[in-house]
Amino acid sequence: MISLNQIWKVFATSEVETTALNNVSLAISSGDFVAVMGPSGCGKSTLLGILGLLDRPSGGEYIFDGADIVQCSERELVKIRRDKLGFIFQSFNLIDELTVFENVELPLIYQGVSGADRKKRVEEILTKVDMAHRAGHLPQQLSGGQQQRVAIARALVTQPRLILADEPTGNLDSRNSDEVMQLLSALNKEGATIVMVTHSEREAVFANRVVQMLDGCLTESRVEALKYA
Repeated sequence: MISLNQIWKVFATSEVETTALNNVSLAISSGDFVAVMGPSGCGKSTLLGILGLLDRPSGGEYIFDGADIVQCSERELVKIRRDKLGFIFQSFNLIDELTVFENVELPLIYQGVSGADRKKRVEEILTKVDMAHRAGHLPQQLSGGQQQRVAIARALVTQPRLILADEPTGNLDSRNSDEVMQLLSALNKEGATIVMVTHSEREAVFANRVVQMLDGCLTESRVEALKYA
């Protein structure tokens, strides 16, 4: 599904150049659950931004689902992001003025999905993440764990080819963190492809591959054998 070949990224100002990624090569297959780990400033977020088409690499090759991303126009990138990617953020990024149902429905509106189909798909995904009973609530009326479940539903409702998760349990306590990771693991077992940035070894064991980063480079990649039940 994904092939990165010698990707590099430089951020330049008038005074200094910073190399955020240094010749990164990585292959991700459909159905993978990859955890990207490393200290702050190692390039994890930059890598996730490039994978999510939120930033362009300075050089190298990025093939996603058969498309040469480096050669795509901005309009083409917007369409791929809208139709094929789902994002889960540490801070949930729900819209306070919208209900749970409306927050999850929003990506489908952008896609031009009909009202009847939107209703069906939102109800199905909220049931899947055990949040159907909160469909009419506002985000402020939910716990942190519940808000992240809604954010996961919003990421999944468009049936994306790839889910990108940036520290998805960073604002949660250990109990809610475990519940969210169990949910992501179950989704992966159903076929979802997930790339997750995390600082936590406890969370990384839910993935089937762990990639370590340091100073913009991949330093280690291992298959993760230990799983939580």
